[in-house]
Amino acid sequence: MKIKVKIDEIAFGTSIQDIKVPDVLKKRISTGMDYFDCVLGGEGFTPSMVTLFTGTPGAGKTTMMLALANSLQGHGAQVVFNTAEESLYQIKMTANRLRLRHSFCVGGETSVPALLAGCDKIREAHPGRSFFLVVDSLQCMSDGHFKNGRITTATAERSLGLLTSYAKEHAVNVIVIGQVTKDGKMAGSNKLKHMVDSHIHLSVESSDEDLKGCRVLETQKNRFGGAGHVIFLRLRKNGFTEVARISDSGV
Repeated sequence: MKIKVKIDEIAFGTSIQDIKVPDVLKKRISTGMDYFDCVLGGEGFTPSMVTLFTGTPGAGKTTMMLALANSLQGHGAQVVFNTAEESLYQIKMTANRLRLRHSFCVGGETSVPALLAGCDKIREAHPGRSFFLVVDSLQCMSDGHFKNGRITTATAERSLGLLTSYAKEHAVNVIVIGQVTKDGKMAGSNKLKHMVDSHIHLSVESSDEDLKGCRVLETQKNRFGGAGHVIFLRLRKNGFTEVARISDSGV
């Protein structure tokens, strides 16, 4: 499935009343994880949505994304989890610890063009399924601009651009894990935040005594469901459990 993504496909000056929104963009895809649906506005993902997922070191980014991949696969989506940061053996051991049971696909590509070519084959093998690609992490990916594989700040921007175009063209969802610095700030250019539809951040609560050590999952940007949703979670050996939430989504 392809949808119109280029601005020039809708002529400048077109009446707003003449623009027809594709049906695929009107639906929502529940993650099967109530707290994650909440941070997305209450109903889950919108097809074609590109999400930047960041978190402080040790907060549990990979753990949460593996749990999300497992849940989405179990609820009828086709998921690819691509790790360019950890080995697939490490990912498998984490999956075993979390007792994940659904068979989402995995890969270890560092080349974005090669990754998307692989995704095409998986999508073709599973027609009719919502498709999700999780990339861990953006700063480890290459767009192929440099033949020697050199990675720069611009590499991340170009790589994200390719991933975003793919999501918009095929009405699929892409979740990109972004690295952060030691003080919790996102590594790389702020332009990355402007390129995505949503930005969700995971951190560790350190100030509130009652919630100290809890993971804080919050929406910092969401074009499809509003921002400001905050979930407090406990991270146990087998995953996350919700403690409290602050949300205007009504869920």
